[in-house]
Amino acid sequence: MDIKAYIESGIIESYVLGLATPQEADELQRLSQTYPEIAAAVAGGEQWLRETADHYALPAPEELKTQLLARLEHEFQPEKQAPDLRYYRRDLFKYAAAVLLLLLTVSGLLNVYLYNNYRNASRDFVRLQSGIDMMAADNKAFQAKLAVLEQDLRFITAPGTIKVPLAGVSGREDYFATLYWNTQTKNVYLTANHLPAPAPGKQYQLWAIVDGKPVSAGLLNPNCTDLCMVTPVQQAQAFAITLEKTGGNPTPTSDQMVVLGKVKA
Repeated sequence: MDIKAYIESGIIESYVLGLATPQEADELQRLSQTYPEIAAAVAGGEQWLRETADHYALPAPEELKTQLLARLEHEFQPEKQAPDLRYYRRDLFKYAAAVLLLLLTVSGLLNVYLYNNYRNASRDFVRLQSGIDMMAADNKAFQAKLAVLEQDLRFITAPGTIKVPLAGVSGREDYFATLYWNTQTKNVYLTANHLPAPAPGKQYQLWAIVDGKPVSAGLLNPNCTDLCMVTPVQQAQAFAITLEKTGGNPTPTSDQMVVLGKVKA
């Protein structure tokens, strides 16, 4: 085969420019693998074509490039496959189960939180109610005490009420009591300011001295610590207290007198 004549026949230029027939292109490719001279001529022709194209090439307009890229992107965009309903349902059930588990967990935590708050609020309410009850009881006791004090004050300041201080007798100078006697109503109240608690089997007894004679005015209640009401007295020039046996005596024990006070005219 005359290789030089084949190269100079123009077949290589036709191949490089894309003008060769399929048969001519197949023959040239086969001969290029056999004869290095033909392969070198083909490579040289392709190199010449690239250099010529680069030298005379004009930049493509930006609008054309944009349209071309958009069309290529549209044509080569992968087809969207229809979702597999089996996997879709499985994923849906999985997500639904996860959401349900989350809701149950949140609900459980919320219930615990609300229960703890309810229990704390219940304890606080019980303590508050107990405090209110105690305050109410204290207030009730205070009101009762206040009512007694108001009653005592009304008696002390009432017209006809006189105050009789009862001082300790000789040997009992530290003993002291105060008696209030209303000469109109005849009622008598006594405050044991400083009368020591009597010994077991003993009790204090009040006497009204009428025309020099003692008349029993009743026994002092050992449980009364404030202004205590005793037996009314019709008339008296003085009052005295003696320490008698429990239950009292019809006549006073003279050596057991502890306090004595005269009624001022």
